[in-house]
Amino acid sequence: QVQLVESGGGLAQAAGSPRLSCAASGRTISRYATVWFRQAAGQVCVFVAGISWSGGSTWYADSVKGRFTSSRDNAKNTVYLQMNSLKSEDTAVYYCAADDRVRVANLRKKDEYNYWGQGTQVTVSS
Repeated sequence: QVQLVESGGGLAQAAGSPRLSCAASGRTISRYATVWFRQAAGQVCVFVAGISWSGGSTWYADSVKGRFTSSRDNAKNTVYLQMNSLKSEDTAVYYCAADDRVRVANLRKKDEYNYWGQGTQVTVSS
């Protein structure tokens, strides 16, 4: 089993640059594609960013492309989401998810992931 724990959320200033972390335990996720989803209040959970197991490929939602960057340190069993130029619409609970059997074509589908963190709230203040 894989346990994922997100951290780094909280109150952030608009145009700020917080970094979220997703630390894995129980098993190495060095062979797992890892993604970030977010869910704003009253809205559905949506894909934000993803990174391949090697870190060689990344994917982003159009809403965050050019502002957010996903990276990973497999030696630390941790994935990161660097968030830059925050906007009020980035306010949401951010979840990391991982799985070792996700195909690239299905990367943005939350049902493809067996392992999820508990989420971390990011609130952007203007």
